[in-house]
Amino acid sequence: MNTDQFLARLACPVVPVVVVEQVAHAVPLAEALFSGGVSALEITLRTEIGLEAMGAIKAAFPDQLVGAGTVLNREQFRSAIDRGADFIVSPGAADALFDTAAKYELPFLPGAVTGSEIMTALDRGYRTLKFFPAEASGGAAAIKAFSGPFGDLTFMPTGGITPDNLATYLSVNSVVAVGGSWLTPRGLLREGQWEAIYQLAREAVEMCASLRSEVQQ
Repeated sequence: MNTDQFLARLACPVVPVVVVEQVAHAVPLAEALFSGGVSALEITLRTEIGLEAMGAIKAAFPDQLVGAGTVLNREQFRSAIDRGADFIVSPGAADALFDTAAKYELPFLPGAVTGSEIMTALDRGYRTLKFFPAEASGGAAAIKAFSGPFGDLTFMPTGGITPDNLATYLSVNSVVAVGGSWLTPRGLLREGQWEAIYQLAREAVEMCASLRSEVQQ
């Protein structure tokens, strides 16, 4: 599966960015999000149990898209693949990470928020990038501005995106998806409020459908 095929499988262009603090929460959390209609989950490696949680989710939902986020080095990249990751996301990308990604055939979204970082990724053959932290780096306006010098580039922005500005991001032609942490608030996770998380996923999917309908009219 390449990046274009990965993106084509996103019925709703919102990918929950998930920080799992307890392995026991991984599967019920994923069940709530997938039941709510989202097409893919990005499980970040910001906690020590991130890889274990991602592996547990992939084992429970082998046909769903489950990826690793906040991948910072080649060891994490390889470990995520060993755990069954369908895609890899990084907030940036050093040469070592690009070199490792080149050895595998799965979607890799390196991070870039400056012209130089974008040019480095383009030189490595990447046309879809993570834009993080999105709001702190100029938001949708900055992404739109990059479409001038980098017309064939697309982005998946993450960081500071909420239901209030989701439509603004998705209205930018070069935005093909967004990463959203608002679907999995830490408080709801810690309390195991799976129904509430399911409702947040449903609302995001319904918002995507509404925005798509407005564009088609």
